[in-house]
Amino acid sequence: MNVVHHQERLVIETRGRGLTEVTGQVTAVVARSGVETGLAVVYCTHTSASLLIQENADPSASRDLVAWFERLAPDGDPRYTHTLEGEDDMPSHLRASVTRTSETIPVAAGRLVSGRWQGLFLFEHRTAPHGRTLVVHVHGEGQAHG
Repeated sequence: MNVVHHQERLVIETRGRGLTEVTGQVTAVVARSGVETGLAVVYCTHTSASLLIQENADPSASRDLVAWFERLAPDGDPRYTHTLEGEDDMPSHLRASVTRTSETIPVAAGRLVSGRWQGLFLFEHRTAPHGRTLVVHVHGEGQAHG
């Protein structure tokens, strides 16, 4: 076994505010990496989107989560001064500030380790669709491909 480092950029197209599951895309990067035992670090390169590990079995969990964030940081609050890109500008930054820009997930037997109902999600905080960049870095013991 060798120490392997493998990095890829993924561009995820969102449909606007909400959660987009990216577990499959990250799983594919891990498979291409050749890492058998190690870690996958997923990093979101944006200030108005974030990452979450959340339930992926029942879509109502995602809907409730989005609704809770809408109550926590509502669009158009007159107290916001950062409104250059619209009424969802500051709320998107607030929502991103209480979530995460990266997630670290163990890799075992060449696969992501996750709970039965867990998925990795890109959380788009803006109301309009965006192309969001994720950097996936996989490192650990394995056989480098290619």
